[in-house]
Amino acid sequence: MSTHILGLDVGTTSVKAVLLETDTRAVTASHVLPTTSDIIDSSEIKVTREYEGACLLCVTWLRFQAKEQDTGRIIDALNRCIGLLPRDKLQHVSSIGLSGQMHGVLFWKRESGCDWSNRDFFTARDTSQLITWQDGRCSSDFLSSLPKPDSHLSVATGFGCATILWYMKHRPEFLGGFTVAGTIQDYVVSMLCGLDGCVMTPQNAASWGFFNTSTDQWNIDILQGAGFPVTLLPQCVPSGGLAGKTCSDWHGIPAGTPVGAALGDFQCSVYSCMRARTDAVLNISTSAQLTFAMPADFRPPDSPHPASSISYFPYFDSSYLAVAASLNGGNVLATFVKMLTTWMKELDAELSDTYLYEKLIGCALNQETSDLRVSPTILGERHSPLCLGQVTNISASNLSLGHVTRALCRGVLDNITSMMPAERLQQAGVSRIVGSGSALARNEVLRQEVEKAFPQPVVYRQNADSAVGVAMVLCDRT
Repeated sequence: MSTHILGLDVGTTSVKAVLLETDTRAVTASHVLPTTSDIIDSSEIKVTREYEGACLLCVTWLRFQAKEQDTGRIIDALNRCIGLLPRDKLQHVSSIGLSGQMHGVLFWKRESGCDWSNRDFFTARDTSQLITWQDGRCSSDFLSSLPKPDSHLSVATGFGCATILWYMKHRPEFLGGFTVAGTIQDYVVSMLCGLDGCVMTPQNAASWGFFNTSTDQWNIDILQGAGFPVTLLPQCVPSGGLAGKTCSDWHGIPAGTPVGAALGDFQCSVYSCMRARTDAVLNISTSAQLTFAMPADFRPPDSPHPASSISYFPYFDSSYLAVAASLNGGNVLATFVKMLTTWMKELDAELSDTYLYEKLIGCALNQETSDLRVSPTILGERHSPLCLGQVTNISASNLSLGHVTRALCRGVLDNITSMMPAERLQQAGVSRIVGSGSALARNEVLRQEVEKAFPQPVVYRQNADSAVGVAMVLCDRT
């Protein structure tokens, strides 16, 4: 039997597993499962301060928008997803690659981060919750109090290093219970390989902040000066390289199988569908990104430009992608559906999210245009966190579900193209737009708006996603 590469993506809302045949580079099996792992939408903590020179204790409540996920549920979903793949093919897997949601941070204990007692797979043990990229506990005031990073990338709420600094300030005792930190995909790699610590590629390290991609080094001195527990920083290894080998049989995959160091889901998604340097990739899943490859000799600026809507993400072999990374993508449409279902429950009329989503798409397909204007930035943007959503040009004639859904889909595209205008793409020599992502795949209205938004031809990639991309990376580079 031919050998396969197992590609895994641990996303914000789902996990995906694919088997890529090494000889043909064809996907021979794949499964996707939701993680249903969200555990907190908002929270508050009690902060006690003793004022200098006065016998006065001040107790206040700090309220913040937390976005956390249950690690055990994510790993359970991953195990179930892999278990759906053909066992005979898993027994002939030659290597394993992982990608996953960037920016977030997970903590675990070095000696007891997982449990292999089942012998065929591991379960999570002695870990924290996953604090995701959507976490909002780092306010603008808190972020402005942090030292300036030695990096071309700004630091935002939801970034791993910022989250750790927040814990050092508000809940230092929490960090004392753990000895290792990484992204969720780094955790899986560490457990598979039985590593004492965590290894991390520049793709994920840059997403944490306080990492210099020119030297591939953490800002150790800067972080130490801010009271950061630098022993939690992972060891950096090259993107596209190996982290180790499986320490045990795993779902029929033999012990000793090579495991790639975890990669960023964004970079792997791009890798799966960018065929030429003149392609720009538009990915709309939970969030949205528009990107193109920079010239091979490009080097980013020495310091960040916080007001810029375009960032430069590390890719492979010291190359970079120019990226407009929006926080607002498919999650905006999901929020709209949730809002409607909540309203209907209050009116004693219930419909499933799936049925309602399909109905909304059908209504919008019958409404080809709308003069309603929706700015969908309900989460703000990293370069403009206080610029929130708006609905304008409302009239009595454009309030139907078709009008609103059409305007919302167009608004998602208007937002991402405002972050990376058509002129910028033309200057870069982009001759084609390649569309990918779960939101684009399931939403014909969104695809229609994509084709209206760009003067370049638009193509869509089948089997183009992070799980396929990370398998392709291993196939090409190891």
